Amino acid sequence: MAVRPVFIPGCDATLVQEHSFEFAWTPGFSTVQKQKNITALHREAKRHGISRILEISSKSDKEIGRRLSAFGLKLRIGTGKFPLESIYQGSKVFEEGGPFTHLFALQPRESKRYIRTQDFGNLIKFQLEEKIYPLSPKNAFYDWLYIRSLEEHSDWIGRNVKYDAFTDIEFNPSKQVNCQARAFAEYLSLLEKEKLKEAADDFDCFAEMLRPI
Repeated sequence: MAVRPVFIPGCDATLVQEHSFEFAWTPGFSTVQKQKNITALHREAKRHGISRILEISSKSDKEIGRRLSAFGLKLRIGTGKFPLESIYQGSKVFEEGGPFTHLFALQPRESKRYIRTQDFGNLIKFQLEEKIYPLSPKNAFYDWLYIRSLEEHSDWIGRNVKYDAFTDIEFNPSKQVNCQARAFAEYLSLLEKEKLKEAADDFDCFAEMLRPI
């Protein structure tokens, strides 16, 4: 058995509601096995009244879910556009190293592998374009990058996304901090509240919106 969250945008107190469900887990790393787990999670969520659910990951059975995966998104930094994940990894600052701006030009898996295989001590902050970003709220910097990467695609998203809730089967809340499904739900909530530009332009403003009222 496994427990995974489903994220719903538009909560009054915070940007996103999170509901966790237990379901039978199919072990393995193939796409077929991942999609079995997605189906099981969505089935359990629907039993509790949550419908129209979209998996956002490279394992999604919907093209739009795959296109919204963080590994496929890019963000403009200076005069270039770089993979979102590589910018996130390259912006990390540890006790003994960072930031690593050379990682921006790498593919996401390569940038993640570089950070994972080094020993620079504890992560202490993020730094991007000479600005410093804190570790708290713990998912704020990653989510902010994700939301910024989607800002220019708002019209396309408005025409194509007709879902009420979002999942990322790879996200295990007991082991990980960042989740693209949560970030996308935050994006939709900001869009609905007409605060998307305000949040995308100002990290501190966005971070404050993440804090519960």
